[in-house]
Amino acid sequence: MIRSELVQKIADENPHLYQRDVERIVSTIFDEIIDAMARGDRVELRGFGAFSVKKRDARTGRNPRTGESVQVEEKHVPFFKTGKLLRDRLNGK
Repeated sequence: MIRSELVQKIADENPHLYQRDVERIVSTIFDEIIDAMARGDRVELRGFGAFSVKKRDARTGRNPRTGESVQVEEKHVPFFKTGKLLRDRLNGK
């Protein structure tokens, strides 16, 4: 599902809301999740999962094309851990 499909589904299920308002709501939710993660905070949506940021230390990598060693800088990457309800639904329980 892509963002526009999510907006359309929410708008269809809530006919009292205008589509532009639903788009604003969805964008605001995503923006808040992104802002919280940029601050290093953890975002938990009960039953769905938790978004967090993990730090990867600097390391020596290898260029796959040439085989030469390269330095890979420290970086922060997003991480998602599924909630129990989501995991159970995916596994048919």
